[in-house]
Amino acid sequence: MKENNDKKIISKNSKAYHDYFIDSKLECGIALAGTEVKSIRDGKVNMKDSYAQIKNGELYIYSLHISPYEKGNIFNKDPLRTRKLLVHKHEILKLIGMVKQKGVALVPLCMYWDRNHVKVELGVARGKKLFDKRQDIAKKDAERRIAQHMN
Repeated sequence: MKENNDKKIISKNSKAYHDYFIDSKLECGIALAGTEVKSIRDGKVNMKDSYAQIKNGELYIYSLHISPYEKGNIFNKDPLRTRKLLVHKHEILKLIGMVKQKGVALVPLCMYWDRNHVKVELGVARGKKLFDKRQDIAKKDAERRIAQHMN
């Protein structure tokens, strides 16, 4: 999938839009090892249960699964290791203020190539209740039916 501005999507976290209301979004770089980048080029990334947290004034991503590179042997890293997200200090301070609110989490929404750099789009999210999820499903179903009748 290609977007404008040379952005090629690697992986999307569609579960995030189902489980959370996304209040704002932030683009982050990510610190990776060489074999991880090669594995990402092969599309072997799973963002399903991943989340981000701020520790010691730095932003980290947890449970992001990047499969080991088949030809990497001893240079492969742990697939679920904690990775540092690269953002400016003032953005981290702004995120700290948002996360202190009750029920707010940092959720990775998608991972994509921006020219030759891997970027992660991070969302400041509030959890949905069960009835909110039902309303979203009903709305999508209604839109689908309207689209079918239009064609």
